[in-house]
Amino acid sequence: MPDSRRGVLYGIAAYTMWGLFPLYWPLLKPSGAVEILAHRMVWSLVAVVAALAVRRHWSWFRELARQPRKLALLTVAAIVVTLNWGTYIYAVNTGHIVESALGYFINPLVSVLFGVVLLRERLRPLQWAAVGAGAVAVLVLTLDYGRLPWIALTLAVSFGVYGLVKKRANVAATESLAVETLVLLLPALGYLIFLQASGESTFPNHGVGHAMLLVGAGIITAVPLICFGAAAIRVPLSTMGLLQYIAPVLQFACGVLIAKETMPSSRWMGFAIVWLALAIFTYDSFRTARKAARVRKSAGTLDHVVT
Repeated sequence: MPDSRRGVLYGIAAYTMWGLFPLYWPLLKPSGAVEILAHRMVWSLVAVVAALAVRRHWSWFRELARQPRKLALLTVAAIVVTLNWGTYIYAVNTGHIVESALGYFINPLVSVLFGVVLLRERLRPLQWAAVGAGAVAVLVLTLDYGRLPWIALTLAVSFGVYGLVKKRANVAATESLAVETLVLLLPALGYLIFLQASGESTFPNHGVGHAMLLVGAGIITAVPLICFGAAAIRVPLSTMGLLQYIAPVLQFACGVLIAKETMPSSRWMGFAIVWLALAIFTYDSFRTARKAARVRKSAGTLDHVVT
């Protein structure tokens, strides 16, 4: 199988698993969002260390330990992803799956805005149109919900910051997750010990099945990230940009078709505007990528003629 096709399959697997997460978190009740988050941190580290042990890949740690800037960036990433994970678990377990899907739909538009504000990038006209449509959608949905869609905005902004910090750190997915979960290990363990001491922990008190599901939270965190890392090094960025919509589409379907969340006409209108914004954004991205490919091809042909 060609490497690029294998990469696409890894990407589909990663985003499909992320899209089906709303089916898993409700299985962990009566555990609260913070307890689930703490278990997710602890068992993610165990899963990642096991993956590294199978690969016998430890040399990176000594090299990374000599780079305080990267360690600092990964610490920031750990804090931001904690906010993202906690908000997402809370959203799913309190019946806001559709709003959480909205967060991941608008995430690409938030990333574009970060490029303008933080990296001084200049947007193309169609990118501005997409961002403008996204802003209108948020306004429509704010009127529909009767409040700012804070769950969606928190998820979009935190994941955007997470992606930006990870890009600056430039550390492979598995190794990065190992450091991030190591940073979070002590607070997570401390909270779990506190719950156990106060008699509020659900881990040992609701049967072996419940305990195994909590352990599984770490595995289902690590596996899609490893698949994502395998896809990212094999697949063009434009293809990954298209694949990323698999997750919120599945999350949205889970919310509407399985959780039966209410979708009044005004909410459908807001989501339709978001999807229009993403269609504009995706079209512009592919058009720009094709132009860049033609320019590279022309330059290569010219170099060959000159030679």
